[in-house]
Amino acid sequence: MKQFICMKWGKLYGPDYVNTLYRMVSRNVTGPIRFVCLTDDAQGILPEVETFPCPEIDLPAPHNNRGWRKLNLYAPSERLFGLEGDWLYLDLDVVVTGSLDPFFEYRPEEDFIVMQNWTQPGSGIGNTSCYRFRVGSHSYLLDDLVEQQDEILSRFRNSQTYISRSIRRIEFWPDDWCVLFKTHCVPPWPQRFWKEPTLPQTAHVVAFPGVPNPHQAVRGEWPAPWHKKVYKFIRPARWIAEYWR
Repeated sequence: MKQFICMKWGKLYGPDYVNTLYRMVSRNVTGPIRFVCLTDDAQGILPEVETFPCPEIDLPAPHNNRGWRKLNLYAPSERLFGLEGDWLYLDLDVVVTGSLDPFFEYRPEEDFIVMQNWTQPGSGIGNTSCYRFRVGSHSYLLDDLVEQQDEILSRFRNSQTYISRSIRRIEFWPDDWCVLFKTHCVPPWPQRFWKEPTLPQTAHVVAFPGVPNPHQAVRGEWPAPWHKKVYKFIRPARWIAEYWR
């Protein structure tokens, strides 16, 4: 049984993003799966998706509703709805473009494997859009965050830097498995004005941190202030429609 988990809270993403992610996962896995979404609003989510309340985190606003909230996944089983074993976490805004089977076969002895943060390559920082974790293996990350929140929030700009610098052992997926849309797919300036974004052939997961989101990129939209439109421009990435459905 391959196990997948995602989180949805607030209004940024609707149930369609959860349902699309579930369908992409289902098409790209062999054998039975378990798919869980932790959410504050389960309305509209497919019945095939198990839903549990999205845990809150004892941090001051606005940190409590940013990526730091994802640290709840590091809680032990008894504080995480009885979930056990290895899980592949996927952000709602990723596009699955290849088989996910290798993500369970690769380095099975490891209890935390994450994609490279391609905005800081070689720095040892992971991008937590796609990672595999073993429930309860690193519960100290959540406990330390809550207990030492003033120090940690002042030292680390975001949750994935905190995780990468504080976890006892970090491993990364092979570099060509997980890519960033804006880094690996969007042509360099000024070629992006006449060339469409392309999909690297070996990519299994394409991450879309920030904007554009997949529903925008497929139409060639990159939300940005007018003075940044000079370089924040893309043509429609029509290949997204083949996978993101």
